[in-house]
Amino acid sequence: MTVDSSARPSLTLSGKPMSSQLQDVRTLSRQMVGHFVANVAPCGTLPGDAISGDVTAITRVCLEFAVTMLDGRDIPTKLQRLQDAAAGWAREGVPIDTIHHSIHEGFKIGLDLVVSGASIKDYDNLVDGAKAVLEMLDQITSAVSLAYVRELRAVIGEHHTAVHTLTSALLGGHSTSTMARECGIAIAEVYSVVALAIPAHRDEHNPAVDGQVVARRKLRRVQAELATQCGSKALSLLSVDGGTLLLPADAPEAADLDGLVTHLSQAAQVGITATMMDATPSQIPDAADQAHDLLDMVQRLEAVPGLYRFDELALEYQLTRPGPGREYLGSLLDALEAHPELLETLQRHIANNLNRQRTARVLHVHTNTVDYRLKRIGQLTGFDPTQPSGLWYLRSALVARTYRS
Repeated sequence: MTVDSSARPSLTLSGKPMSSQLQDVRTLSRQMVGHFVANVAPCGTLPGDAISGDVTAITRVCLEFAVTMLDGRDIPTKLQRLQDAAAGWAREGVPIDTIHHSIHEGFKIGLDLVVSGASIKDYDNLVDGAKAVLEMLDQITSAVSLAYVRELRAVIGEHHTAVHTLTSALLGGHSTSTMARECGIAIAEVYSVVALAIPAHRDEHNPAVDGQVVARRKLRRVQAELATQCGSKALSLLSVDGGTLLLPADAPEAADLDGLVTHLSQAAQVGITATMMDATPSQIPDAADQAHDLLDMVQRLEAVPGLYRFDELALEYQLTRPGPGREYLGSLLDALEAHPELLETLQRHIANNLNRQRTARVLHVHTNTVDYRLKRIGQLTGFDPTQPSGLWYLRSALVARTYRS
């Protein structure tokens, strides 16, 4: 930051230096800090050594800065001390609004002291003094904000990199104990391994806007909501299309993963599809592969967005494995190849949990048309989709068919 150090006129009130009431900076700084602790709520929760040490020292620096400017002397290198302190506060998690509120409270106290002996004859000098106060606030607020935000970005970047490295190590099956200590994150005994598919936002295909910007904004909303819902407990590797989430199985959020996926969908403004299974740290690589295989199957079935657990679709998952059984089941729908409307109806009907009204709305047909098509499917394939046994074969055939060569 560039500071104007050119000669300034000394400001006076009633023939005395305007800074005269601020000269005893040590006593005044202690008084101000006492006021902060009593009246600025977050300050009262700071550790005692921080109040008696850093906070008092910085208050004294601000007072010395004010005295120097009011006396018209060259501005010393006080701002660097403020910036160093602000960087430390960012790392310690002191809220920036508390810092700025305390600075302004200090200036109010100082201004009351400065103008306490002023008279109507000092009007012009008071105006000059007010301008000087605004300049001081500008210098100090800018210096503190710049250093605080810069350090906060660095902290976030370091934490993000550490979490990214730890998550990658867990997914890769590598040793994580050292990295976990460096990140300050305890490794859970069991994780909910969640595979996520995030579809494109409608505006990503809008030629009037930048689709990449829309996609990145979507991802940031998802990440922000994940932080809001899970704090630092969730480990994730996400892109604009989806990714993997590791959540300790004993975390409260793990008990309501359906609700978590709903919140993430609302933040993304698209319907997110997720699959999950539990795993110990050593099982995470295989569990993640299986969760994503399961997610691929769910997407191939064009199932409605939401959370799908492995134990709910274990049979369907097994049908995706190569072998003669998969080839046989996949061939059961060959009779529908000449009737694409029937195949689509079957897919939609199963994806909609056999809800005829919803299937009719999606296909823009009458429910009677849905009933007729389901009857024709039974006639052509030999499996009645309105009967449990026939539906089981047809659902299995849909799964196997998407994996045929």
